[in-house]
Amino acid sequence: MKAFIENLPKAELHLHIEGSLEPELLFEIAQRNKIKIPYDSVEALRKAYQFDCLQDFLDIYYQGAQVLLTEQDFYDLTYAYFQKCDAQNVRHTEIMFDPQTHTERGVAFETVINGISKACEAAEKDFGISSFLIMSYLRHMTEADAFVTLKQSLPFKDKIKAVGLDSSEKGNPPSKFQKVFEASINEGYIPLAHAGEEGPAEYVWEALDLLHIKRIDHGNNSLQDEKLVQEIIKRDMALTVCPLSNKALQVVPDLTKHPLKKMMDMGLKVTVNSDDPAYFGGQVNQNYIEIQEALNLTKADLYQLARNSFAYSLLDDEVKTKYLEELEIYYQMNN
Repeated sequence: MKAFIENLPKAELHLHIEGSLEPELLFEIAQRNKIKIPYDSVEALRKAYQFDCLQDFLDIYYQGAQVLLTEQDFYDLTYAYFQKCDAQNVRHTEIMFDPQTHTERGVAFETVINGISKACEAAEKDFGISSFLIMSYLRHMTEADAFVTLKQSLPFKDKIKAVGLDSSEKGNPPSKFQKVFEASINEGYIPLAHAGEEGPAEYVWEALDLLHIKRIDHGNNSLQDEKLVQEIIKRDMALTVCPLSNKALQVVPDLTKHPLKKMMDMGLKVTVNSDDPAYFGGQVNQNYIEIQEALNLTKADLYQLARNSFAYSLLDDEVKTKYLEELEIYYQMNN
């Protein structure tokens, strides 16, 4: 099963690039930029990556992001992620980035987008991995702040495929961002949002009906509402599920209690993703490996998850077909 997963062609649809910052690279960039961090070793920093909830994680996540200052930093961060994709047979990835985490600290939007997008171009050339960027608004900030970010993004529209909504979910419903999502859609961005990770099923309804999203990031708590589950199925909408993240943030007590298989059995289109792999104990393959083991998933289940990752990506149909054919051949030969 492990070898089957490792060689399975797949796409990753839920990945925060700032959350892929491994302690080794964080230390290296901090030294390069002469930034003092409150940990004296990689080991001490790794130990701090133990969380009880989303907020615990976010506190250390934003602290880690402080070391990112230059275009080279963002390039190195993103290219390091692509090297891991290459080793895991990730053929396509849709990368979320949080401009406000950086512009708030005085780092120019241009610095962030240029570093990340140059790494995307290099990875396509070096590894043949396609990618799109998703610009995420931080929900603990105001809608007015999000509008500033939208405006900053307009000169770089050719580099950004979609907008997302992330950060602290509780108390920050999707409705808070209805106007900026409307404006983002008018600019040609595809709308996506985190919903139903720690927030209730109502937040998923809001994301669907008010933000008009095309894909649900997380969505675990959709299962609280049978009518919502039926609506998601009717709209043929995928959920980008992140097993190790759910375990690390106590969304589920352990992976044997994870609803992923239940979701699949109900007819929901589920994908497996790593979310913030540096902080949650594993890249996308590790997520597949551990959830397979915990829920006793079959090769057919794993094939379906990988299939969903391509089918519900933002790729055009022609490229999707190419990846799906590659997956089909792999599955037939290894089943």
